[in-house]
Amino acid sequence: MPGLRQGGVMLAALLVAGCSSGTGAAGAQASRGAAAPVSASAAASSAASTAATPAASSSEASAEGASKGLAERTLASMNLRDKVAQLFTVVVWGAKAGGPSKENQARYGVATPAEVVEKFRPGGVILFDWAGNVSGAGQVAALTTGLREAAREDGGAPLMIGVDQENGIVSRLRALVTKLPGAAQIGATGQPANARDVARVTGEELRALGISLDFAPVADVNVNPRNPVIGPRAYGSDPKKVAPMVGAAVDGFHAAKVASVAKHFPGHGDTSVDSHTGLPVIKHTMSKWRTLDAPPFRTAIAHGVDVVMSAHVVMPQLDPSGDPATLSHRILTGLLRDELGFGGVISTDALDMAGVRKKYGDSEVVVRAVLAGADMLLMPPNLPKAYDAILKAVKSGRISESRIDESVLRILRLKERRGLFGPIRTDPGALRSPEHLKVAQRVFAQSR
Repeated sequence: MPGLRQGGVMLAALLVAGCSSGTGAAGAQASRGAAAPVSASAAASSAASTAATPAASSSEASAEGASKGLAERTLASMNLRDKVAQLFTVVVWGAKAGGPSKENQARYGVATPAEVVEKFRPGGVILFDWAGNVSGAGQVAALTTGLREAAREDGGAPLMIGVDQENGIVSRLRALVTKLPGAAQIGATGQPANARDVARVTGEELRALGISLDFAPVADVNVNPRNPVIGPRAYGSDPKKVAPMVGAAVDGFHAAKVASVAKHFPGHGDTSVDSHTGLPVIKHTMSKWRTLDAPPFRTAIAHGVDVVMSAHVVMPQLDPSGDPATLSHRILTGLLRDELGFGGVISTDALDMAGVRKKYGDSEVVVRAVLAGADMLLMPPNLPKAYDAILKAVKSGRISESRIDESVLRILRLKERRGLFGPIRTDPGALRSPEHLKVAQRVFAQSR
């Protein structure tokens, strides 16, 4: 849940309303099409391996290539630096891909959003109104197109562009898109079909702007009336009613050919502390977690949700280490992967939030997140530093390169599944269509 900010400052009065620095090592080449640098030892090892392996015949190579998908072939072409870069989803500042920003210069050493993408080659970009990314439908479409073109300069993996568009109180594109009800209002209708329709409309409008991933739906069961950060962002307080809503929303996003994110695992609904500013502790037993928090995530997974986002919350009955779920192997791998059987992308919540920075430094946090099972590292506060920390952990053997490959392959398969390797056509004029307005009016009326 990247927090709601304006001018880089959290708006305390609106903390209910939001959630979800260049990816690349120091010395990464900024020129277009330049390959990420490879160490001499890595190059020597690669050369020795090639020399020791008999060359496959052209027919064998062709058959092998045909048996692999785009994701597998892209992974096979990447060096370690390219792979590590794919793990990061970042913020860029400005309304135009080629427009300079002092914020980009200060954080990344380059001025424009396109230069950030060219230099650091992140796996994804997340758009925010507070980062100056949103001023008009045509402008957003041009920005996303320019960012994708910058990512294609080196012929590598396509860029995933996402946004926090939950509707209701979290609406990053509020001024541009159809005004739709938030989760609590949809939940009040008691009709999962409404959750599907609203998600479909949302996805279609995001797709028209060149956005391929929505950090929604919220899968939390909001049982704490004092919860400062979830509240009406959840479909309700009864897991038996929330779960079908979440599953229907996933279906709606997929009908629009947009990737969806169920958040915030293992559940953020029973907190009285905001993880943007502190570290919440939830004392649910394993049994209570399985009956209260887990059902919406189980349903999202059953409906093929693309991404599950972790929560910066401590659940001592699930993991007594005191680490937040984002850094917990027991929770991300033991529960989400092994018990719930999720095979898609695990994303951290925003790594600039206080809840994940309480115990470890920013370099250690990203390493521990990967070791816990995370694939997508969202909004680290110092991107070059975070990148170098992962690279160092791989070179030291603390993280195996095969573990990085697992995450990158999941990310690339998601991009392939949602059509990012092919052309993406924007259509800003498709926003606020009569059909979309009818859906909004119907659901608002039923929620009263």
